[in-house]
Amino acid sequence: MTETRADNVTWLTQEAYDRLKAELDHLSGPGRIEIAQKIEAAREEGDLRENGGYHAAKEEQGKIEGRILQLQGILENARVGEAPRTEGVVGPGMTVTVSFEGDDEEVTFLLASREEVGAPIDVYSPKSPLGAAIDGKKVGDKATYNLPNGRSMTVEIIDATPYGAA
Repeated sequence: MTETRADNVTWLTQEAYDRLKAELDHLSGPGRIEIAQKIEAAREEGDLRENGGYHAAKEEQGKIEGRILQLQGILENARVGEAPRTEGVVGPGMTVTVSFEGDDEEVTFLLASREEVGAPIDVYSPKSPLGAAIDGKKVGDKATYNLPNGRSMTVEIIDATPYGAA
């Protein structure tokens, strides 16, 4: 087995992996059949240039194919289980608390794949500007990242504990 680079790995819980695999299986099997039937039914209605149902079905087909490719990419690079974690070091699967420079408020979130929906707290992707900036940092470290408007923001790591740890 060839080892992939760590930044390409998506760590997923077994539940998330199973859910994404089931979605992929549905879309690439029955989902494709259903949309093909919709397209065929709309095609039988006549002139395709003015056939709203046909164009809507073709657009839906494009979205399904896009989602299939997205799911294949996620699952191809997925590892099921717990990401290697060290208490006090920020990484995927960690609950992180940061404070923004110039602000007394603290923000706590789970650093994990966006596919880990259902977490009772906000989820930030390790690939986001903030996630990438704090990945590997230790409690007490500061990290600076760029905002979409071009300005930069500095945060201090207040806490980093494995998700679900009491």
